[in-house]
Amino acid sequence: MKLLILALKNLTRHRLRSLLTILGVAAGMFLYAAVQTMQHSLSEATEANANDTTLVVYRENRFCPTTSRLPEHYLPTIQRIEGVREVIPIQIAVNNCGASLDVITFRGVPPETLKQYNPGINVLEGSYEDFTKRSDAALVGVNFAQRRGLKPGDKFEAVGVNVYVAGIISSDSPQDNNVAYVHLPFLQQASRIGLGIVTQFNVRVDSADQLDSVAAKIDETFRADQQPTNTRPEKAFFAETAKQMIELIGFTRWLGLGAVLAVLGLVANAVLLIVRGRVKETAILQTLGFSRKAIAAMVMIEGILLGLIGGVVGIFGSLIFFHFRAITIGNEGLTLALSPDPQVVLSGMTVALLLGLLASVYPAWKATARPLVNSLSS
Repeated sequence: MKLLILALKNLTRHRLRSLLTILGVAAGMFLYAAVQTMQHSLSEATEANANDTTLVVYRENRFCPTTSRLPEHYLPTIQRIEGVREVIPIQIAVNNCGASLDVITFRGVPPETLKQYNPGINVLEGSYEDFTKRSDAALVGVNFAQRRGLKPGDKFEAVGVNVYVAGIISSDSPQDNNVAYVHLPFLQQASRIGLGIVTQFNVRVDSADQLDSVAAKIDETFRADQQPTNTRPEKAFFAETAKQMIELIGFTRWLGLGAVLAVLGLVANAVLLIVRGRVKETAILQTLGFSRKAIAAMVMIEGILLGLIGGVVGIFGSLIFFHFRAITIGNEGLTLALSPDPQVVLSGMTVALLLGLLASVYPAWKATARPLVNSLSS
């Protein structure tokens, strides 16, 4: 405790230098946490687990929603396949098929079956009844509504589609929070695709171990048809379709590594300057009975404090930023919400602690390696 108090006093003696160092560390850790948030969100969207039971039936050799067109009359045939629990036809309209930060996605679904297919949808504002009553009504995902400043009763136009906001929804599925659900016939006509044509079918199977077998049966059923299908698990579909987005986020790993190295150098330089500025003071502490280990420990505590305080500011700043900005990256009609996660906070604080510790090793050695006589006479 005594060393901790001394370390705090040493840092507060040079407030401006300590403040600038903490701000530099905070900037680096903000970038690191932002990169980790993107990586974590991507892994959540693409890594399969035992709870995944959803298949996506798409037109074979098609990727952008505007090019995938399947007859809606495939629906009863898919429903009869063994292992299929539920099926919902979906028409998708997007403003941009490439990777973008401002993707607007409409999903046209049969309004009477949306709640049954996805019981996890929770209406935060407005009502589901309003959605079912009006043909131009939309249920808007909470992130979508936050980005566009929408509330129940508003009207907005995008992708050539004018809709009335009947409700704001949230869901356990990140995709639902970033799209606007509208009536299927309405979107088919508004987007000029035509009645009877959909972009894809989402299929729920009885258990995760049936995903591959059911997907094979669906594709085999329509193999000789004029519109053959390509059926994949939802997360595999995301990983294969949104390649531009995945490559872009993969590149950000290097930015995160650069931020970590910058923080390491910044803290090491700051602690080294502190040590060099109090050579005689350190020698006096040794004459008063402080051992070399105690002096080294005090220097390392100063480095850890700089790393931790800057880490707290940067990581929680990133957490607040992503919470209120509701940033979403879209590609090929799919969306990836960048959501803050406790795991990112935990890993960020661990990295900040280790960086502070590692950066102060060399300054701690320099503070104790000099002979006592030379330090007193300097």
